Amino acid sequence: MIDRIINEVKDAIVAAVKGADDIIAALRTAVKNQITGVLGDTRDVGIAASDAIAGVAEGAVKGASGIVASTAEAVKNTVRAAIEATSGAGVDILTGISNVARGAVTGASEVGGDIARTSVAAVEGAIEAAGKVGVDASKAVGSAVTGVIQAADKIGSEAGSTARKALLNTASLPRDVVEKAIQGSAKK
Repeated sequence: MIDRIINEVKDAIVAAVKGADDIIAALRTAVKNQITGVLGDTRDVGIAASDAIAGVAEGAVKGASGIVASTAEAVKNTVRAAIEATSGAGVDILTGISNVARGAVTGASEVGGDIARTSVAAVEGAIEAAGKVGVDASKAVGSAVTGVIQAADKIGSEAGSTARKALLNTASLPRDVVEKAIQGSAKK
């Protein structure tokens, strides 16, 4: 069922974004619509909301990666829009942030996206969304880092190492929060 969600979202994103005058605005709107629709469907088909959210993010990044300027840009804008949509859907927002980041990085890796850049982009997207949805930015960073690390570790140990290094070495991210989240993800 998750594979079906991923593929349907991918196709919907391509249809919505291709040929749009403002590709980024079209991407964000399409992602929000997909999150809203999928979360409504999860009640009917018995899929966990967390898996559905990750699936939407993965499908959106796969669909948008060939259309927007870079996979990292697709990740950042997908994460931002998905978090904004998730916040109004009655889902725990910090769990939602983690799952959105996890799905976005997984999708990016499947289309050949740079793990370092897409990992950082996912966290940056979470930071941008945090202010809009009323979540403490450091909590959003922690949740996004957890999701990124889960995805990267599932891809492989090299990807996990690359993601950790990129997150720790990005000046725009709060290093202390990133370190704490990485340490917390190691305990799970």
